[in-house]
Order: sequence, then C-alpha cells, then structure tokens
Amino acid sequence: MAPEKESNGLDNYTFALEGRFCDLPDTEKEPASSTDEYSNKLAYCVTDVPPWYLCIILGIQHCLTAFGGIIAIPLILSQGLCLQHDGLTQSHLISTIFLVSGVCTLLQVVFGIRLPILQGGTFTLLAPSMALLSMPEWTCPAWTQNASLVNTSSTDFIEVWQSRMRALQGSIIVGSLFQVLVGFSGLIGLFMRFIGPLTIAPTISLIGLSLFDSAGSSAGNHWGISAMTTALIILFSQYLRHIPVPFPAYNKDKRLHTSPVYVFQILPVLLGITLSWTICYILTVYNVLPAEPDKYGYLARTDLKGDVMSQAPWLVFPYPGQWGRPTVSLAGVIGILAGVISSMIESVGDYHACARLSGAPPPPKHAINRGIGIEGIGCLLAGAWGTGNGTTSYSENVGALGITKVGSRMVIVASGVLMVVMGIFGKVGAIFTTIPSPVIGGMFMVMFGVISAAGVSNLQYADMNSSRNIFIFGFSMFTGLVIPNWILKNPKAISTGVAELDQVLQVLLTTSMFVGGFFGFILDNTVPGSKHERGILAWNKAHEDDSSNTLESGKVYSLPFGINSHLCSSSSFRTFPSGSVSHPAASFNTSSVLRHGLLNEIFHLCAY
Repeated sequence: MAPEKESNGLDNYTFALEGRFCDLPDTEKEPASSTDEYSNKLAYCVTDVPPWYLCIILGIQHCLTAFGGIIAIPLILSQGLCLQHDGLTQSHLISTIFLVSGVCTLLQVVFGIRLPILQGGTFTLLAPSMALLSMPEWTCPAWTQNASLVNTSSTDFIEVWQSRMRALQGSIIVGSLFQVLVGFSGLIGLFMRFIGPLTIAPTISLIGLSLFDSAGSSAGNHWGISAMTTALIILFSQYLRHIPVPFPAYNKDKRLHTSPVYVFQILPVLLGITLSWTICYILTVYNVLPAEPDKYGYLARTDLKGDVMSQAPWLVFPYPGQWGRPTVSLAGVIGILAGVISSMIESVGDYHACARLSGAPPPPKHAINRGIGIEGIGCLLAGAWGTGNGTTSYSENVGALGITKVGSRMVIVASGVLMVVMGIFGKVGAIFTTIPSPVIGGMFMVMFGVISAAGVSNLQYADMNSSRNIFIFGFSMFTGLVIPNWILKNPKAISTGVAELDQVLQVLLTTSMFVGGFFGFILDNTVPGSKHERGILAWNKAHEDDSSNTLESGKVYSLPFGINSHLCSSSSFRTFPSGSVSHPAASFNTSSVLRHGLLNEIFHLCAY
C-alpha cells in the first residue's frame, strides 16, 4: 500500500486533492513567483498511488479526453469500408477499438515505457488505410451508397465490407512487426539521427490536411449544425478554458466545500459535441429538421439510426479474427509502414513530454525502445482484433497531465480498465453511432486543423529565416497535396506492367503524408545546411536527458513483478558481461541488432 499522504490544505489547480506535491523538472534559471511555483507542482508523481476514487474520476476524464480521436477513426473508416448505412457494424468497430485501446494502454503502462501515457487509434495509419481503400479494386459498389438498397444482414453486403477490413488487418499486422523489430532492437535511435523538424512537420501536417474531404463531406450535410459544433468547441477550448466551475469537494481540513474545476479546458470536445447533439435531438423531436431523405439537413436528425440502440447487444466480446482470416498485399504493407514510422517518431516526443509532466526523469534509451516495441505489439493486437487501425500514444492525454497535476500511472491504468469495460458494453458503441453527421463534421473541422498545426509547430526548432528551410517545407507541403490529388483523379495513370508495383505506387502516391515526408526527408538530408539551420541541434536539446531528475530512473522505468531480478538471476544470462553491448559495424544484420538490443535492455534492467 502507498504511504498515507499528509494534506497540505491546498486545493489542486484542477481538482481538490489530498496529497503532497512534488516538483516538476524545471529548466528555468530565474526564480519563479509564488504563482508560478505553485503551478509547477504535482499532486501525485508517476510512482504515487492516489486514492481509488480519484483514480476512477481522473481515469474517466482521460477516457473522455481521448474519446474524440478514438471514435473519429472508425467513423471515417466506415466510408472506405462501405459502412455508411450500417450503424450496428459501426458500433461493433467502436467497441472493438475501445477494447483494444484499453488493453494496449495497460500493456504500455505496465510493461512498456511505464509512464502515464494513454494508447488509442492513430491518424498516421488512417491516411494510408484510406489510400488503400481508394484503389480501384476496393472502391465501394454504387448500391452500398444508397441506404434503401443496403441490406446489412445480406451475405453480399457483409462480404463487401469484411473483405476490405481483412485487407487492412493483414497490412497492419505485417507493418506492426517492423515496429516491434525497431523498438526491441534499438534501431529507433538510428532513425532519429536522420529525421529532423523539416521531415516531421510536413508529415504530421499533411495527415490533417489530407482529411479535409472527410470533414467537408460530413459538415456539408448541414453547415449550420456543423458551424455551431465548431463554434462551441472553440468557445470552450479557447475563450472559457481559464474560467473555473465550482464543484463540491471534500477533504479533512475543509470538509465539504467547493473547489474550482477547469471543466472547459479539460473536456471541450465532449461538451461541444454533447450540446450540439442535444440541440439536434430537440430539433428532431419538434420536426424542425426535414423528415424527407432527399432534403438538405435530413442527416442532422438523431433518429436515423434509432434502431441501432435496440439492436446492439448489452455485452459484446470482440476477439481476434472476428472478421475472418486477414489478407496481405504488398501495397498495403508498404503504405502502412509509412504510417508506422511517423507514429514512432511522434511517440518518442510524447514520451519525453509525458515524463516531464509526470515528475519522472527523462526516459532512458532502453525504456524508449521498450515503449516503441510495446506500441508495435499494440498495433499487432489492433490488426488481429480488426479495428482497421493501430495504436499510438495520445498527445492530448499527455497535455491533460499538466492540467490535473496528477502524474500517477495508476490513473492511466484505471483509464485502460475503463476502456476495456466500455468495449465490452455494446450499448456504449451504439450510442456514439447516433451522433449526427454534421456534428461529427464540426468536430473534424477543429480536430484536423489542430493536427495540421501540431505538425507545423515542429518548425520552431528550425531556422525559418533560412531560404533553404522555407523551400524544403513549402515544396514538401505542396507536392504532398498536388501529387495525391492528381493520382486520385487519374487512377489509371500508373501502369508499369507489373500489377504489384502499380498497387504499391498507387498507395504511396495517394498518401499525402508519405509524399510530403519523403521529399522533406530527401531534401533535408541532401541540400547543404548546418545542423543549427536544420533544427537538429535544437530538436536534440529539447529531447535530451537533463540532470534535474525528480525520481531515480530505476524506480520509474524498471519492470514490475520482480521481472528484473528474475532476468538477472537467470543462468542463461550469467555468462554475459555486465557492461553495455555494442554491435560491430562489420556484422550489422537484423538478427545481431535484435540480439544486442535485447541484451542491452536486460543489462540496463539489471543495473537497477
């Protein structure tokens, strides 16, 4: 059990808590004011165990923070899977992705990076997945676009969407093996040596920009409702975020009292969607919205999928292979690999940010390798279960740590358990499928815009007064939009005479993030420029280890359940030297890299 914490009589910045405060690592040299000093305190550090009720409350909050991104992915995929008019299957997909996200979160917190970082679906795999589904052989039949012609229980319709899902599954499973190899072999460090801000910025930005059509299609079903949703999310997240709402709280010193909760800053997306959803329901009940399918605004009604709630079972148990045996295509695998590499790069940055906000020392290389490897296993599980997507670390939940000032990983463990429970209760997934299309479109307008801006923010490390950098970024962004758009309009333009090669080129050249990232990578590594100009020095400095550790690394990053001692005492490893292992360049091959990477991991663990 965790030691009893002494109350300091202070309310937490976001929640009233009983607990000691630990310092966040602070790189500022100047003395901070009392307000700054207070805002730089944690109620619970990464290894602390808050009261069970606080774990549940904050665990629910983390689930709700991630909810927008998690449900957006199956809703977007349903367009490529020909499932626009099958709400029941959409609810199964939502339940599956909740379940897998919960399982992957538990694996990451317990055996992976061991930081309070939540796992969920990733938009980096969404772009190549949609590119694969846009190929001529996977284009949805015309009759699946007409609700009156779709019989969701017919074998023909089931085969249409399940064949596409199986193609995605196989590609994700094979692509995830690459991530497992890179993680557990330590190759991620080699990749990061050649990848800088001018590669990352266009890659991440084009993920959001390439999805503008999905956002426009959904929002265009009723621009008034979508604009209202967007305006509400902006109002809550930007204008009202610093306005506290008094909530009842209790502690030993103050007994029952009110405590300020920054609810608008914590849950802007959920509040915006819920309010718009409620207004759509009222407009539906009073028949303000048209009841004729051919009239503008019909898709804003909330009763279009009313039968989904009654048809959805209370309990569902998603299982691996539930859509059939996965199929593998070379084009799909290579497209997914582009997304996997982007996801790994993004996760490394998330690990450092999460460590800082949770009061942990910067993650050592072996912990980062383990985290990337576990994320690969998570993508493998997502592919096997059939979410149509993979998993990655959620940046928005890392940001939530700075708001709540609770960095305990037990809170994220609670979130993982809650997501598993949500995945088992089928009615939960069914509720989300009834959100009107224009409301979803309004959410996409904000979400995809933020993703695009997050990519551009990486340019802060590069010298953007340099004409070299301006050219590289501008050219990468523009080609990432032009080439995929032209290929989609001219799908028969690629004809090499080799069908498999045509498919590979089709997927890669219609994936905006790959095209932009490819040109950014090639130009940044070939056009002359100093490391300072390229932003490599500033990027490395922002992610390097510092000496202001608040906890010993071994206490945070060592494996649980005595696994360290069992590995170190095993006779199989006693014959190896106790130092770190370096692989000779002359024998650089996959098996040796994997072997040495695993041995280095074991030696680092034994050192703790």
